Amino acid sequence: MNDPVAHGAPLIIPRNDHTISRAKISPNALKVLYRLKEAGFQGFLVGGAVRDLLLGLTPKDFDVATDALPEDVRHLFRNCRLIGRRFRLAHVHFGQEIIEVATFRAAAAPEREESEEEGEDALADSPPQDSEHRAVNDRGRILRDNMYGTVDEDVWRRDFAANGLYYNIEDFSVWDYVGGVADVRARRMKLIGDPEERYREDPVRMLRAVRFAAKLDFSIEAATEEPIRRLAHLLDGVPAARLFEEALKLFLSGSGAAAYRLLKEYGLFEHLFPATAAAFALEPYAYAEEMLLRGLENTDERIREDKPVTPTFLFAILLWAAVLREMNERQAGSSPDTSVLLDACDAVLKRQQARVSIPRRFGIPMREMLMLQPRFNRRTGAKALAILQHPRFRAAYDFLLLRAQVGAADPELAQWWTHVQTLPHEERLKLVQARPGESVGDSGARADAPRRRRRGGAATPIE
Repeated sequence: MNDPVAHGAPLIIPRNDHTISRAKISPNALKVLYRLKEAGFQGFLVGGAVRDLLLGLTPKDFDVATDALPEDVRHLFRNCRLIGRRFRLAHVHFGQEIIEVATFRAAAAPEREESEEEGEDALADSPPQDSEHRAVNDRGRILRDNMYGTVDEDVWRRDFAANGLYYNIEDFSVWDYVGGVADVRARRMKLIGDPEERYREDPVRMLRAVRFAAKLDFSIEAATEEPIRRLAHLLDGVPAARLFEEALKLFLSGSGAAAYRLLKEYGLFEHLFPATAAAFALEPYAYAEEMLLRGLENTDERIREDKPVTPTFLFAILLWAAVLREMNERQAGSSPDTSVLLDACDAVLKRQQARVSIPRRFGIPMREMLMLQPRFNRRTGAKALAILQHPRFRAAYDFLLLRAQVGAADPELAQWWTHVQTLPHEERLKLVQARPGESVGDSGARADAPRRRRRGGAATPIE
């Protein structure tokens, strides 16, 4: 076992001995904590918020743990909604802010034989030992966990010691059962309990270890790190919809490039985006990995500058190598055909749904964005400018710039489209009419970078 301390009383750090100030805590979280206290319940700020406050950071979310049952919380707050099947939670709404309130959970129930099916659907076919409260499958993965307990029991259900800290609204002390304060000071992620057992309970904890290490610039403790490569395959059984949410957290939290490097190092990325990982391993598409890293770095920079980012662009750079490979394997002959690109996009998106599902609200605009890439090659005639009015133009243009940065598109082409956007309409028309005639076909698909040869000798229309 990897428990820093035996199960018992916590180390209680009084207000004068830690740096957490209520001035840095969300006023809405304080409302929840104080109302729980006034109603006779325990109330603790828990998890990442306590960790971040100790690090001097501003938490994004504020979660509360209490001995009040979900129904009690709903009774106390008219603006409360109960959610969840796997974990029953109370969400208290304050405008755009949601304070998540969880009831203390008890220690794990004894495991028993379950169905081999994975995912949330397994609940119907694998009755748990306590069907009302807890279910695990035969691999140890928790399917449902609503066995309520005390704060002394609750901490052992949390994942990492640095996230296992409790800020007590009663006297503003910090309760530390698992050496979490020492881990925060040492900037390390360490699982509470046996690492292999905890990963088998919930394989997403491997992604969380990577995400926190990347986001906080923490190391991953040796015993916590060791099983990851061996157990990475367990991600294949996690519901694809849940992995979509985890992918957004990994890549759209301001540390996406660092997260990608760690995912690759631990053999996790190939279980999230298998077609992309397979394409990166082939020489003709190796440059696309540099493109992905640059795209993630650009996204990280936008997040730091508080600029908007979109999952549409994220999944475009994540799947581009896979789309190119699919397109080239489908392409018959040397005459480029954008319909092949469309078919390749659809095929890659369809297969990807089995691992990390991509909702249609992101998949459809992603496909539109990629389908604009060949049209950038056409720069003659007034119709060439119609692309400027396309709703996906800005994202597609940014994607073109990214391709140019890694040598997959002509830098002069990218510069031309940068320049034309600055011109008045009449000057744009003069520019496209003054260019020497280019015969590019209706689709406008042609090579826009030094051509790479595919098997059979046909050149790729885009890269």
